[in-house]
Amino acid sequence: MSLVKVVRQDCDMAIWFRTYHEDEDLWQYFEAGDDGWVTRQVELGVRDARPVTAASLAEVLHLRDHADAAVMRRYEQRFGILAAGEVEGWRDQPLAIEVSAEEFELVWVQARRELDESR
Repeated sequence: MSLVKVVRQDCDMAIWFRTYHEDEDLWQYFEAGDDGWVTRQVELGVRDARPVTAASLAEVLHLRDHADAAVMRRYEQRFGILAAGEVEGWRDQPLAIEVSAEEFELVWVQARRELDESR
């Protein structure tokens, strides 16, 4: 049974980038809309490239508006918690680089597949 209805977030002026989170040894991939807010996020372990997070703002908002707290908890257990807020200053983060939409999409699809199968 699927926890989420797939909702596509269309961004007119999206940006995709990757940063390194040293404290947790994670690569973090972000898609942010033209308003600067995170619309999708993937976190991968540096050593094993295993996904930790692959969360979507559109899905979170859909669940908030159409499901109960238990369903939201199951989503967060499966796909992780989306970063809240704007991504201002991301270029100053360690090893930050802009990535292509295609690269982000490949990382996103693989992370979602792995998280969906493993939990």
